[in-house]
Amino acid sequence: MTRLHLVRHGPTHAKAMVGWTDLPADLSDHAAIARLDDHLPADAVLISSDLTRSVHTADAIQGARRRLPHDAQLREINFGAWEMRNFREIEAEDPDRIHAYWTNPGDVRPPDGESWHQVRARVDAAIDTLIAAHPDQDLVIVVHFGVIVTQIQRALDLESTEAFGHKIDNLSVTRITRLPDGWDVGLINHNP
Repeated sequence: MTRLHLVRHGPTHAKAMVGWTDLPADLSDHAAIARLDDHLPADAVLISSDLTRSVHTADAIQGARRRLPHDAQLREINFGAWEMRNFREIEAEDPDRIHAYWTNPGDVRPPDGESWHQVRARVDAAIDTLIAAHPDQDLVIVVHFGVIVTQIQRALDLESTEAFGHKIDNLSVTRITRLPDGWDVGLINHNP
């Protein structure tokens, strides 16, 4: 059994849709980072997406953990033309599409961006590769809201709308274990 400790990166404080835009994380809450580090298994293998906010969060909790190269397949949702824009701006231009994207996630995608199904397929493949390469280990995976929600959806066999209803705080941990015959969800949005 492989245990996934999915950690959401530190906050960016952006008030827009941030997907592939490479913003830094605010890692000034040293007490929260220390609690997170203490909560995670010390002998875990550590990996992050290749976006700065995840890389720097992983740097802050690495300690003696073995580090794998950053993985672009673990990036957040690609919002395409909606990147760094807020909901109201997009709604004014394309109300039907943005409402469909959030209320019935699936095949609808932003212009030049990814649909929820595309994100899920990309992340599932990356996670499956990690599990196959590191069986029976703890993996600390520092990623993004969308990435974590894809794995909650998968493990709990939820509809996408149900999965989107989960709150995932910055610096929180979601623990999902891959068992020989399925999944076990131990924690969702745990704030150590």
